[in-house]
Amino acid sequence: MPPILNIASYQFVEIENPSELRQSALAECNRLQLKGTILLAPEGINVFLAGAENEVRTFLAWLRYDPRFAQMEAKESWSDTQPFDRMLIKIKAEIIRMNHPTIQPKKGRAQFISPKQLCAWLDRGTDDLGRPVVMLDTRNAFEVEYGTFVNSLNLQIEKFSDFPAAIEPYFAELQDKTIVSFCTGGIRCEKSGLYLRELGAQHSYQLEGGILKYFEEVGANHYQGTCFVFDDREALEPTLETIGLEQSIRKNPIKIVE
Repeated sequence: MPPILNIASYQFVEIENPSELRQSALAECNRLQLKGTILLAPEGINVFLAGAENEVRTFLAWLRYDPRFAQMEAKESWSDTQPFDRMLIKIKAEIIRMNHPTIQPKKGRAQFISPKQLCAWLDRGTDDLGRPVVMLDTRNAFEVEYGTFVNSLNLQIEKFSDFPAAIEPYFAELQDKTIVSFCTGGIRCEKSGLYLRELGAQHSYQLEGGILKYFEEVGANHYQGTCFVFDDREALEPTLETIGLEQSIRKNPIKIVE
C-alpha cells in the first residue's frame, strides 16, 4: 500500500462561526503534519487532505467528534508522494459556488442513486421504470477532457456557477428522461440536483459519492478515461491509481459527447 492516504469529504451543515472552526482545525492539521485544503462556509465544510494513514484517520475522528460532522464520510485513495505542498483552510461564502441562494442542501438533499444501481441502469439502458437515462456531467470542460461517462451530456462550462444558465436550453428535451448528474466527489451535484428539482425535473438523481465512489465500488464500467483531481496527482484511473495529464490523454483518448 502506498504511504500517503488522500481523502475527499464534505458536508452541508450550518456553521455559525467558521473562523473559530478554522483556528482549531488548522492547529490539529498542523499537529498531525497534514497538507491539503479545507473550505469553510456558513453552509458547510469541504475537505481535501493527505498524509500518513494514522494521522489522517486521527483528524477525521477529531472532526467527527463534533456532532455537526459526526456523519461525514470520506472517499479514500493512495499515493506514493504527498500531492499537496501546504496546509490551507479558507473561509468562503459557499463551499461550492453556484451564486444561487435559494439552493441550500443543508435544508434538504436531492435524490441519490448508488454507484451499483446506476451501473445496473446503464447496463440496461433505462431506469427501473423503463425511462431513458441521461448522464449529466456538472464539471468544468477541462475536467471532462480527462474522462467521463460514455454518452454523457457535457455542458462545456468554465466554472460551476455557469451551470444554471447552461442547463436551461436542454431542459425541455430532458423532461421525459431520468437525469443522473455527477461530478468528482458529489459536492457539485448536491446543488445541481436541487436546481434541477427547482426547474421541475421529476426524475432527477445525483450519483452518490461522485465519480470517485463509482470507481471504488464499480470500476470502469460505462466510464471512459480518467478522473481529474485538484492536486498534484492530476488524474486517477478507475482503479484509483494515479496517472498524469499527458499520459492520461495519450492512454485514454476520448470523444466528448455534447
